[in-house]
Amino acid sequence: MLRWPAWVSVSPACAIVFLTTPTALAQDAPVEHLSLVDRPHTVAELEGGILALPSAPISAANRGGNTPLGTVGNGDATVLTGVHLLYRASGDWAIGAGAMFAPRPTSDQDYVGSQAGLSRTHARSYLFLGGEARYFPLRSRWFEGWVGLTTGALIIADRFTTNAGPEPAPILGTQTTTVSTEGFAIGVQVGANYLITDQWVVGIALRAERWILPAQKPFSQETSCDPIGDCPTLTGSVAAFELGLTVGYRIAL
Repeated sequence: MLRWPAWVSVSPACAIVFLTTPTALAQDAPVEHLSLVDRPHTVAELEGGILALPSAPISAANRGGNTPLGTVGNGDATVLTGVHLLYRASGDWAIGAGAMFAPRPTSDQDYVGSQAGLSRTHARSYLFLGGEARYFPLRSRWFEGWVGLTTGALIIADRFTTNAGPEPAPILGTQTTTVSTEGFAIGVQVGANYLITDQWVVGIALRAERWILPAQKPFSQETSCDPIGDCPTLTGSVAAFELGLTVGYRIAL
């Protein structure tokens, strides 16, 4: 039995304060911050980088493409931009969709096509629309690494511009004709992200894809060639590689 010294006086009010103080302190203790990565959220992501097709130059005389880093390999290479919208229900998985576009295609001003005596300029651009999934095996408070898959539709546009002769009147058409190839792509991807804040994130992404591009128009036997016989320069099975830098913004749900 606890005995207070005779000179100690304890009032009921003081006793109540003494008993409730630890509870009040516990309620005021700081709560650990829950990262946005651990809550459901969406990510809007912009990407800029380089697309390289090691075995697919736009012409025999023009290899390596045109990028801010110079030529890349023996095929075509060009600047690539894109946007991704991802839904992340948990810290481990994310699914979404994206679009990639080459805004500054490689150009060959001395292209030799079906008409050997006709001087033409040839350029080839790329558009990808599809979906993707990412898995995050490495995660910390500010860093994460991921792997994933991509698949979607491709549209390749070959533009041929006749260099010789006067420019025709607009009512008669132009000196440029475009032929397209439609197909699909499937690939793998790997990347890493650094979280500047809970909302802002920067990263790097590397993709290896296989493009499947038929020689004919889908669901028909119609040729894709232009009226004078210049045809799409990219058909069949093509290997493609992408290296990009990303900036993303996370939106809590």
